[in-house]
Amino acid sequence: MKLHALRDFLAVAERGGLRAAARHLGLPQPALTRSIQELEKELGVPLFERSAKGVRLTPMGEVFLRRANAVRSELQKAKEEIDQLRGRAHGTVTLCLSSVPHLALLPSALQAFRSRFPEVDLHVIDAVFPNVEAALVEGRIDFYVGPTPPRLPPELQGEKLFDNTRVIMGRKGHPLARARSLRELVGAQWITTSITYKAEEELGPLFAEHGLPPPRLVMQAQSSLTFLVSMVYSDLLMMVPVQWVQFPLWRDVLEQIHVEEPLPAPPIGIVQRAGLPLTPAAEYFCDMVRRASAQIRQTP
Repeated sequence: MKLHALRDFLAVAERGGLRAAARHLGLPQPALTRSIQELEKELGVPLFERSAKGVRLTPMGEVFLRRANAVRSELQKAKEEIDQLRGRAHGTVTLCLSSVPHLALLPSALQAFRSRFPEVDLHVIDAVFPNVEAALVEGRIDFYVGPTPPRLPPELQGEKLFDNTRVIMGRKGHPLARARSLRELVGAQWITTSITYKAEEELGPLFAEHGLPPPRLVMQAQSSLTFLVSMVYSDLLMMVPVQWVQFPLWRDVLEQIHVEEPLPAPPIGIVQRAGLPLTPAAEYFCDMVRRASAQIRQTP
């Protein structure tokens, strides 16, 4: 299989038509059509369904697209890795951070990274694992740092950084601010980070453990800014990592509700593709994250 065939396939898939793809690649449309036909013949399956409106991927084409994206991503990483090893420190590191590494790890890791790799671009995504699993498997994201699931697909590998705990927070002056147990919060409405694949699995088991009905999950989001604004301008409560309490910018608008029950949190870790090395720049960022995590583990 030739690399230009993958290039042509990806162009058609991403632009939804042969004409648009040919214009993007600067190729005659008949040459592009022939390239796609040869690829389909080599694979033994049709990759596109043709119609008057353009083309769309067949089920087999969808499968091939995932692999083709991964190949393109790895080829780009290989080029960047060679350039970085030769002292040409440029390229892009794409990473995903949940709220904990944003608050507790990014400040020190970012400063060190920018000093060491000033010409490398960072693309930072604010999300949790279920939202980026496919992108990690396909190589579109270099690595993820945040709460990790107990089991990972075989394409991914995890590395534990530190154990964590959670607290309950609401706006300053919340009517339930004086509550001291989960039982007193049964009637509250909650916003969830959905670090699990089903939002109800995040808080439901904790309440059930204490013989309480499931909490009322009325809002779900992925962005820390959404969490902050939603709590400040409503009576929604949220169970968040303890690092939220320690972040100085939010102390004036949010307050912790001190309940007696322990509120365990999933451990924080790094997840990346199994068996494939990171570029030197991406690996350096991970090393800075590990260094910042070591300081958290040593803090009593």
